[in-house]
Amino acid sequence: MSRTYSDITYTVEDRAAIITINRPDRYNAFRAQTVEELTWAFRAAMADSGVSSVILTGAGDKAFCTGGDVKQRAETGDYGPSESGMFEIGYLHKLIRDLPKPVIAAVNGVAVGGGHVLHVLCDVSIAAENARFGQSGPKVGSFDAGFGSAYLARIVGEKKAREIWFWCRLYSAQEALDMGLVNKVVPADQLMTEAKQWAAEVAEKSPTAIRFLKQSFNADTDHQAGFSNMAMTALDLFASTDEAQEGARAFAEKRPADFAKYL
Repeated sequence: MSRTYSDITYTVEDRAAIITINRPDRYNAFRAQTVEELTWAFRAAMADSGVSSVILTGAGDKAFCTGGDVKQRAETGDYGPSESGMFEIGYLHKLIRDLPKPVIAAVNGVAVGGGHVLHVLCDVSIAAENARFGQSGPKVGSFDAGFGSAYLARIVGEKKAREIWFWCRLYSAQEALDMGLVNKVVPADQLMTEAKQWAAEVAEKSPTAIRFLKQSFNADTDHQAGFSNMAMTALDLFASTDEAQEGARAFAEKRPADFAKYL
């Protein structure tokens, strides 16, 4: 079934599906519709026997993805409408992990908040030299107590993961490489060429072997899916509180959030 996309683009080049979050005016932040379109695209790639891998990237040169659209949240109290009527970010996370084909993040700019989680969940990450990485949840009244935190700790270690989440600092592409958060750093104008080369190389490998290997790697951390489901439910409840709404309002109004009274 063919789909019409507005928030993303989906193309297939050679044997690589290229999924691009196409909201550069919002730094490729996702709303409910964006997440829904991403799930359609990943499912299309899963079903296409001519696709060996997926490249996930963002439009423009400023941002890979800055997570949930906090401006939308401040305006409407949620992430906007979708065809399903749901904001299925947890399902998207699981889909990226369960896709029996390698997912390559081509990080073309800032990857923060929920956008940082997306690249973490990809099998490998290639970063442009101008890319920046970090978390923003506690700054804007949000969190990811599932894959975004527990799985991140498996990648960079407990101490570094806590630093990333508690302090919400930004890290350079080289710092991300040094901590094992990305696999390679290249000049920005070479990013997609490099990502496509990685896709071409893996296309030469046995798809069944790759599928078993991905499932084997995932088996070690699949228990985190249960925590993720519970955390997403908790986040839905938290988002309606005054504390969370203060974070969203402060972001939209470009002022420091006042969380002191919630201690």
